[in-house]
Amino acid sequence: MNVSLTLWVLTIVGLAALIAVDFFIGRKPHDVSIKEAGIWTVVWIALAGLFGLGLLVFSGGEPAGEFFAGFITEKSLSVDNLFVFVLIMGKFAVPSQYQQRVLLVGVLIALVLRAIFIAAGAAILASFAWVFYIFGAFLIWTAWKLIQEARADDEDEEFEENKLLKAVEKRFGVADRYHGTKLWIAENGKRVMTPMLVVMLAIGTTDVLFALDSIPAIFGLTQDPYIVFTANAFALMGLRQLYFLIGGLLRKLVHLSYGLSVILGFIGVKLVLHALHESGVHVPEISIPVSLGVICGVLVITTVTSLMASRKQEAAEAARKESEGAPKDTIGA
Repeated sequence: MNVSLTLWVLTIVGLAALIAVDFFIGRKPHDVSIKEAGIWTVVWIALAGLFGLGLLVFSGGEPAGEFFAGFITEKSLSVDNLFVFVLIMGKFAVPSQYQQRVLLVGVLIALVLRAIFIAAGAAILASFAWVFYIFGAFLIWTAWKLIQEARADDEDEEFEENKLLKAVEKRFGVADRYHGTKLWIAENGKRVMTPMLVVMLAIGTTDVLFALDSIPAIFGLTQDPYIVFTANAFALMGLRQLYFLIGGLLRKLVHLSYGLSVILGFIGVKLVLHALHESGVHVPEISIPVSLGVICGVLVITTVTSLMASRKQEAAEAARKESEGAPKDTIGA
């Protein structure tokens, strides 16, 4: 897909305008309701759908298919980010009315960093086809690691600040409390960061770790930088409202890590097959329609089995509490 500089500029300007509207509407700190989160989640998904249809009309079925496959993959992988976002919000005790602003700026930082990753990845893949082997092997290893982490089932997981964030805090200093939405304040004659800025940087820089597997994953579906960037942009920008919409349901998605591991492993195999094909080895390649079907199928199955397992666990927990409470009730009588 040949993308002109004009189209790149128009796309970035359009995304910036959408983000500005989103920011303007939610500029006043407030607790986000389920209704508001639901409306904006639908809006961002609808915008992604319209963009994909635009690609279908003006560029054909292949770019559109690659976009939808990439968007769904990035969206599903981004849901895993929400678990870490919850930990970060708890770590820094972010007041509920400020969480929307924190997520908006944090996600913007993440998007800028991902754009740099995408540009670097596209340049490397264009020059060195053997990098597909590395990307494929890395995704397969990440898939196995996800399965191991899911089996570990660490209930006491806590967020730990990365070295970059610790260095920034040490260099500039941090205020001992929140000061509204201010990012910097004067304290003892010195400008220091507020916890608001620290948590924004935490979310933005932590997303880099997730980009290490999500960027190679989408390059396994398409090597078009324009599609990779736009799919990431639409997936990330809707992530903020998704946080408020399904925050309470995250714990119910008990099989999510298994589903994501299957998706990453599948794309890893697809990348290795593509690399072998590029090297002149006659091997079958996995088409975009097949990829899209596998990704959607895995997500549906994962969601259904997660909800069934959660419901069964809740029923068992309720029965256990009831049985433990029965003797006490008898004694009281």
